[in-house]
Amino acid sequence: MKILWVNSDFLHPTTRGGQIRTLETLKRLHQRHEIHYAALHRPSARGSLERSVEYCTRAYPIAHQAPPEFTPRFYRQICESHFSKLPMAVLRYRSSALRRLVDGLTQREKFDAIVCDFLFSAANMPDPGAAVLFQHNVESIIWKRHAEHARTFLIKMYFQGQYDRMQRYERRVCQTVKRIVAVSGADAHAMQSLYGVRGVAAVPTGVDLDYFAARPRITQPSTDLVFLGSMDWRPNIDAVRWFATDILPLIRRRLPECSLTVVGRHPTAAILRLAEADDRIHVTGTVDDVRPYLWDSAVSIVPLRIGGGTRLKIYESMAAKIPVVSTTTGAEGLDVRDGENIALADSPQAFAERCLALLRCADARRKQSQAAWEMVSACYSWEVVARKFELLLT
Repeated sequence: MKILWVNSDFLHPTTRGGQIRTLETLKRLHQRHEIHYAALHRPSARGSLERSVEYCTRAYPIAHQAPPEFTPRFYRQICESHFSKLPMAVLRYRSSALRRLVDGLTQREKFDAIVCDFLFSAANMPDPGAAVLFQHNVESIIWKRHAEHARTFLIKMYFQGQYDRMQRYERRVCQTVKRIVAVSGADAHAMQSLYGVRGVAAVPTGVDLDYFAARPRITQPSTDLVFLGSMDWRPNIDAVRWFATDILPLIRRRLPECSLTVVGRHPTAAILRLAEADDRIHVTGTVDDVRPYLWDSAVSIVPLRIGGGTRLKIYESMAAKIPVVSTTTGAEGLDVRDGENIALADSPQAFAERCLALLRCADARRKQSQAAWEMVSACYSWEVVARKFELLLT
């Protein structure tokens, strides 16, 4: 097939779950098909264009730099968004230049399939009705949860307004596109229920089993708990702050020396302050390789209260044979079984208890991590995932 793939960014450096999902899927499709990749390009993203040969036949970059959060340009864009029907998250990636490029490509070339990767990219599609929407999250649900967990009335009102805009925009796009590929059965059902759409199929999240294969452990874990995730993404920020404030103190009542390592790019000032105030909380910032942090930890935590889609970090931890404690929101859409291959808890007390049970018992950690590894190795290799995606494009 000859495939046009439209996205809001290039895929290196690969630091976010959605990037990983797209990259690993495209790598395998690229082995069998001709991939034309059109996307916004951040000039500051070193090596992103050069490495695009790993996943596409030809790349079409459009220079674009969304204003960094908490800068004057960012706040100016927030003010401008109040006069737009589009949600802020979409406005940040709207590009008339990319839209013209896609229009020209579809007129000159004959593509067997067109993929709109992420909801944000739909604003740059001249004809969304000809495209398959690769929907990594139900975006409106994320904004709804932001509003539910907002710390102040003004922030709650802002998130509520963004939720209303996002829901209207997401409904319009979902009802327009040719087909929707969701990342879980739960997301597919949510879009069908919310927006009355029929052509929704689910393709699960995968994991690179060889890459995350656990190294032999010679010594005890160097850290008790590890959190993986981009620390400039609001749901991850909320998760780490909630864990450090409401859950970790409960764990330390019985394990006073319990340590936490937070691994992820661009930690905010609030996250850095957690480490400054507590010498047993370590914040790494951007790292070249997350695997050593997994291998050297006892338990991987996913205390998300906000989010959608599926968490790649859970399958990555399972592939590395590290047991996982998660909220039900964090594990939403994944094929997991509480008490067998994962531990699920939603209240601070219950989450602390599940962490303590694993921290105190090496046999419990081995039993849960082995069951989890057997599950992901049997069903969730990226090759299996890519083949399912491929069938939906034919």
